[in-house]
Amino acid sequence: MRVTKIELFKANLPLKRPFRIAIGETRATETMFVRVSTDAGLSGMGEADCFRPVVGENQATAVAAGMEYARLLLGKDPVAINSRVAELRQFMPATPTARSAFDMALHDIAAQAAGMPLYAFLGGEKRSFQTDITVGLDTPEIMAAHAREIADRGLQAIKIKLGTQAAEDIARMRAIRAEIGDAIALRIDANQGWDRAAAMTVLDAIAPLGIEYCEQPVRAWDHAGMAAISARSPIPIMADESLFDDHDAFTLAAGGACQYLNIKLAKSGGLNTAMRINAVAEAAGFRCMVGCMTETRLALTAAAHLVSSRPNIAFADLDGADMLADDPVIGGMVYGENGAITLPDTPGLGAGLDPDFLNSLEHITLDEGVTA
Repeated sequence: MRVTKIELFKANLPLKRPFRIAIGETRATETMFVRVSTDAGLSGMGEADCFRPVVGENQATAVAAGMEYARLLLGKDPVAINSRVAELRQFMPATPTARSAFDMALHDIAAQAAGMPLYAFLGGEKRSFQTDITVGLDTPEIMAAHAREIADRGLQAIKIKLGTQAAEDIARMRAIRAEIGDAIALRIDANQGWDRAAAMTVLDAIAPLGIEYCEQPVRAWDHAGMAAISARSPIPIMADESLFDDHDAFTLAAGGACQYLNIKLAKSGGLNTAMRINAVAEAAGFRCMVGCMTETRLALTAAAHLVSSRPNIAFADLDGADMLADDPVIGGMVYGENGAITLPDTPGLGAGLDPDFLNSLEHITLDEGVTA
């Protein structure tokens, strides 16, 4: 099988409400969709949702990288995923989000060729799991009201964005717990917003509120700070922005920097590296979560297949599509009651984009005859 054509599509997708975290705010997501076609009549889809404060990429850089990646892939075997992903990473290592779209598309093609849903192609089995829903940064009152909306939908877990002044963050958490009661699990994410002292002040103060874990309390580079906090925090620590690939996973685990690892396809460059991260974590005795950006159900379906295929992945934070004003995806994972996620059983990813939506997008086509 050979890759004969690659199409890149640019989309700007508005959110239902502004989404603010400690390192930035977004009102619309900048996305690049990728479609890889082959001489066997199979095509695969992928998505690159660019959140610049974390990955250093935006739509323009993703498209530029995508054109270079496409030229590397044309004429080659898409099913030889290890070789293809290694070539892409070696050629342009600092564009993991753009690379993740191609990785998804290659896995989609390979699983279709095998006649298997992606979770089965990855060696797993279909299992049930639930996502949380996230409350973005705002005043304690507004965040508590948003948490109440989520609780009323029957969710079993809510993720709370923090990472500003310690007193403000403590007030936020107390207001939220008072509003929703004790039955729902709370998870927090500081997105690198605290220093070491502020992190311990907040973690000590809110521990009685029953917090499942805290993501990325300090800057991504501060592994020593993460380790110091992890050693004495009453709340387990999860690495997020500190973790891009399997080498980061090894360093974090060896240094005792955290108790959990948050894998995101947009950070890791896709499923290929994500599975390597989980393998390192499992060998080190760490459990993982699969998280997301504000992606559509296309990318989230790939992430959900990963969760289903790896029992070591204990948590799912796959609420990105729930934040979008519109849903352009056909098929794919489905949000159910209580945050339950259901996967399709069709071969491959099992998700695609509405043709009318796709045709409305600005796009670039590269093939073996004429390239952009």
